[in-house]
This record gives sequence, structure tokens and C-alpha cells, in this order.
Amino acid sequence: MLNELTQLVRDVDGAWAAAIGGLDGLLVEGHSAAEVSLDLLVAEHAGLLRAASDAYAMVGGGAARELYIRGEQLSVFLQPVNAEFFVLLALDSRANLGQARLYARATAQQLAGEL
Repeated sequence: MLNELTQLVRDVDGAWAAAIGGLDGLLVEGHSAAEVSLDLLVAEHAGLLRAASDAYAMVGGGAARELYIRGEQLSVFLQPVNAEFFVLLALDSRANLGQARLYARATAQQLAGEL
């Protein structure tokens, strides 16, 4: 799993960290090129993904298929792997969102058999 996450960061322009998180908020595996708490990123974003999925389910929209949050200094893209796990990709301001979506989806599909 670490190899896939490391490759994901290499493949996406502007990516600096990738992690596999559980919807329970626990970090499963992670790779970061910067000093950052992946535990904290996963824990906080798991709650956001759960809330988005719950909101979509309440209005008949089904489960959330991806989630992107853009901040001033940090952006995060989440790609669910299955009902329990997701890939988190941390991006800087120059990141390529198209690459993030494409490569995170491919990584999630690779990891689906392992999780």
C-alpha cells in the first residue's frame, strides 16, 4: 500500500501527501513529503466524508463518490475505496485537480482488493 501512495504523490503535480484512511477516522497507511500529521488530516476528513455521504443519502443522491476541499494553503481530495476506506491526497495551490482525480481513482481501484 505504501508503494501505491508514494507513486500517487509522484504522479500528481502539486501533491505532497497521500494516505489511506478509514471512515472511522483512523490512518491505515500514509506517505508525506512534508512534516504534517496525516493522522489528523485523516481523522478530520473522515468526518467530512461521512457527513457528505449522509447528506447525499438523505436526499436520495447515494453515496459520495469523491470530495474536494480547497483552502488557502491546503487542498484535499478524497476518493472512497469502498464502504470503509478512502484515499486522501493532500495538494498545494499549484496542484492539478484533473490528475488528482484520475490517479486517485486508479489508486483506489488498485487498493480495493487489499482493503
